[in-house]
Amino acid sequence: MTEQVEAALGQQSRGVGPMRPLPDRRAHELFEECARNTPSATAAVHRETRWTYAGLDAAADRVAGALLAAGLQPEGVVAVISERSLDWLAAILGIFKAGGVYLPIDPAYPDERIADLLRRSASQLVLVEGEASVRPVEAAAVHAIPLVPAQALEVRPDRVPDHALAYIYFTSGSTGAPKGAACEHAGMINHLLAKVDTFGLAPGTVVAQTASQCFDISLWQAIAPLIVGGSTVIIDPETMLDVPGLFQLLARESVGVLQLVPSYLDVIVTRLERGDIAPGSLRMLGVTGEAVCQQLLTRWFKQCPEVPVVNAYGATEASDDTTHEVIRSMAKGDQVTVGVPIANVLVDVIGEDGLPVEGDTIGEITFSGVCVGRGYINDPERTAEAFGADPVRPGLRRYSTGDYGHWLPDGRLRFVGRRDEQVKISGVRVETGEVEAQLLRVPGVRSACVIVMPDGASKRLAGFYTAALPIEDVRDLLAKLLPIQLVPRTLRWLPELPLTDNGKVDKRKLADLETNSASGNSVTPPQTATERRIATAWAEALGMPLEEVGRNDDFFAHGGGSLAAVRLVVQLGGLISLVDLMVHPVLADLAAAADGVDSAEGADSADSPLLQALSVPANATAALVCVPYEAGNALNFAAIARELAASGVAVYAVELPGHDVARPDGELVGLDQIAGRLIQEIRDRIEIPVALWGHGAGVALALEAGQSLQAAGVPPLHLFLAAAAQQDPAVAEPAADRPADIGAWLRDVGALTDVDQWRSTRGELIERAYRHDLSEAECYLGAVTGTLDLPATVILIPRAPGESDVAARCTTVLPAARITCIEDAGRYFVRSHPAAAADLVTATLATTEEGGTR
Repeated sequence: MTEQVEAALGQQSRGVGPMRPLPDRRAHELFEECARNTPSATAAVHRETRWTYAGLDAAADRVAGALLAAGLQPEGVVAVISERSLDWLAAILGIFKAGGVYLPIDPAYPDERIADLLRRSASQLVLVEGEASVRPVEAAAVHAIPLVPAQALEVRPDRVPDHALAYIYFTSGSTGAPKGAACEHAGMINHLLAKVDTFGLAPGTVVAQTASQCFDISLWQAIAPLIVGGSTVIIDPETMLDVPGLFQLLARESVGVLQLVPSYLDVIVTRLERGDIAPGSLRMLGVTGEAVCQQLLTRWFKQCPEVPVVNAYGATEASDDTTHEVIRSMAKGDQVTVGVPIANVLVDVIGEDGLPVEGDTIGEITFSGVCVGRGYINDPERTAEAFGADPVRPGLRRYSTGDYGHWLPDGRLRFVGRRDEQVKISGVRVETGEVEAQLLRVPGVRSACVIVMPDGASKRLAGFYTAALPIEDVRDLLAKLLPIQLVPRTLRWLPELPLTDNGKVDKRKLADLETNSASGNSVTPPQTATERRIATAWAEALGMPLEEVGRNDDFFAHGGGSLAAVRLVVQLGGLISLVDLMVHPVLADLAAAADGVDSAEGADSADSPLLQALSVPANATAALVCVPYEAGNALNFAAIARELAASGVAVYAVELPGHDVARPDGELVGLDQIAGRLIQEIRDRIEIPVALWGHGAGVALALEAGQSLQAAGVPPLHLFLAAAAQQDPAVAEPAADRPADIGAWLRDVGALTDVDQWRSTRGELIERAYRHDLSEAECYLGAVTGTLDLPATVILIPRAPGESDVAARCTTVLPAARITCIEDAGRYFVRSHPAAAADLVTATLATTEEGGTR
């Protein structure tokens, strides 16, 4: 024994599952035992049909009889070309009974692929449903048998040994050719019993069978409950797409165990948060197939605190899942791991020498023990690449997953990413899984994916995420978490990530999206000196290559938000203002405005337009006019505008004079003067019904505008008053002795984006605007008398001082107001929780009678 092997053996206190003997019975024999003991108990349900154990056993016997009569040999491969159904379930059990090897094939596959899989697997027989699959079967010269045969099982076959082959699942290969992972009965029963233990399966337990028949988790979902007297409910793909319908079915059938991929779980959690569905009888949830993030689990437990989550990890080549982590809560800072090995499984994290690493070093994850399959069917070359002898434990076979991970001090395994997703960029080794993990830490991001794209002779990263967040905000946070080489060159937000049939993120579609986007955007370079100057600042503000900035580009379409906008105007040193940028977001137009006689000088004058259109959908049926909080500006509402765009709500925001950081000498104007101008602009420019949103100090102006519109006979649809408790500058701002301190404090509490870059030159403006806004609001609100008969919503800040007084004052002035709050939201939640704010607006306006405001 070498010193390296001795050292490796010393690491074996971790990565070793409990050792226990397996029963001397195969899965189908345990099912037969249940059928003898409880023949009338429900075994399986599909749609409106229910089969008892006796009925399912008899159907499986008929399949076994037909296969044996057709000459099936031990370990003969039997393909099943069928949708999931009760007959499909009987076919699986019948193949096991007859000593055959189960191979699922989706009937929706192209004929050529079906024929190819039949040839690669050397299938001896095929069970077909109807006539649709006859052509490829004939092309592959395989004998076909009806899925529901009439043949009875007349002769009992010999007992199937535990080392006999049980099934084959084809997975995608990196070369493009599919690989058929073949596993034995011993590995299968070991995995099934692990599921029984972890999920507490027992007589009466109902498990949802949700996965595609070509996805290996479908097997345990179908068979595991049947070996202990439970039942399985087969759920059609159409029902899976109908989330409320799915949960109605789960409740009707008293389903206790449900397993999903994280991408689909995100959809479920969103529906739970909206109140569309309830967990019902669900007592345990499983996730598998791809990495699950801490944020998603936190959201789940907030909705379903009594339903534990089993995070399962494994490989098709190793009899499905090999580690389980039972998660019962998720606190801030908790790490999501894939847990510890199941029984009779040995897990190693190995280095380049093939031996287990020390400590928490990242290495490749490997499996040894009964779980390891035989390899890839009829594919010795690729089998040799992934399977081999365990150098640490003589006599055992080892499967190398191609996944990277590391051990935590408590013995749990953390998944990092795929080996084939590791790439060198500018000489730096990049693991896309690591980048994805950091992208998922961005507040609001529910799911994310990072892919590698060609970039001339080199490569680059492209990131995708599901959150309507400004790209530059996401990029800046990533830059704080990752080396600059690991920050994706391009970032794109999508409403949802595209999924494959198996529910995993479809990276091919993402690559096509990235390719088409890149090829479809021809760049016309800047032409004038001003255009070139703006383009240089533009590229720096958005963190993009200068050569990708064209004169016809739209700043906000490129992901520009409030932070990037402020950066741009500050870097340009007064050449443009925030108002200029909002009015002229296209680079060439912005440069022309900057070159104009009055553009730069008058942008922040007391006479400039107040209303800035942030989002005006063509189908808009209502408009939301937003008044910013103290020291804020119109762009503070950019995120909520993006969220509301798809709901048919236009968003306008008020840009108050004297608040533009590019104009530190701008004149501040009193509320009484601003209110009249705002009312006139609303009536002149907006021709659809209007709702008002006032935030912080902006509550005062919104309240005055609402009162004025009502007096003019055009009352607003609704009045939203958020964070109305006025901040006392003497109390609210710790160490606010200098102007820069107020700016820094506002940054820290989320009111402003990072002001460090302009703290020395813009601090006075921020302090002046902040104190002015609070003073104007306090004077106005202190003088309000009487009541307003307007529909209103007062949004309090949870656990903030003074909120109870605000509720009392607001309901005195607005008797019809309802009081609500956004959980976990701070004072400036329109920036941190734009989706929640947008949901509140759309839900409220949907139940509000239209007024006549214009």
